Amino acid sequence: MEEVKIGKVYRHFKGNYYFVENVALDSETKERIVVYKPIYNRMDSQIWVRCEKMFLEEIPERPDNITGQKHRFELVTDLEKDFTK
Repeated sequence: MEEVKIGKVYRHFKGNYYFVENVALDSETKERIVVYKPIYNRMDSQIWVRCEKMFLEEIPERPDNITGQKHRFELVTDLEKDFTK
């Protein structure tokens, strides 16, 4: 399995973009946990965490996959705006 790239933007299969802040380790299991934030305004939270395995998992075919992605989050390589500043 590939590892999440810190400081990069990923697109969720529902279309929104997220910036990966860091990768943490669960204190009990040592599982890698992705720390990320949305690149749009949300009312509920500005910081999210998800285990890396789930972050990168392949998703089944579903009607809300508006991007047609194979994975839950996919690295974005064609952004015009630099979200790292």
